[in-house]
Amino acid sequence: MRDNVVPYEITHLVRDTCLCLHVQRAARALARRFDEALRPLGITSGQFSLMMSLNRPEPPTIGSVSSLLAMDRTTLTAALKPLERQGLVSVTVDEKDRRGRRLALTPAGQEVLSRAAPIWRAGHHDVEAGLPGDPEALRVALRALA
Repeated sequence: MRDNVVPYEITHLVRDTCLCLHVQRAARALARRFDEALRPLGITSGQFSLMMSLNRPEPPTIGSVSSLLAMDRTTLTAALKPLERQGLVSVTVDEKDRRGRRLALTPAGQEVLSRAAPIWRAGHHDVEAGLPGDPEALRVALRALA
């Protein structure tokens, strides 16, 4: 047996026990489910989360949103572009720091988000109802990983 070959038993161990793999699979399954539910509104689950993170009394900075969503600024900027093109989000210069940018929902973005929220609520209720155990315990565990 060669030294650089990983035994097949390790493949099974990773398949059966790897938290990263299981979280990634669950995240993709949830994203597909919510993508389908939100499709009639023309947004994805990721765009819904991004738009919801902008739903604040004052327009947040790119830094605060990237921190909340655990995204680097470059990825966030790329994710904002389609929402800007659709007229759902605006990006403006921060008046307090001209180097920074502030993000806000446009009136059209607020309308889409208001229509998306009940879809999310119903889908989220269904997901939680199908979980074994306490959904709050799962949230606590996932927050500990984040």
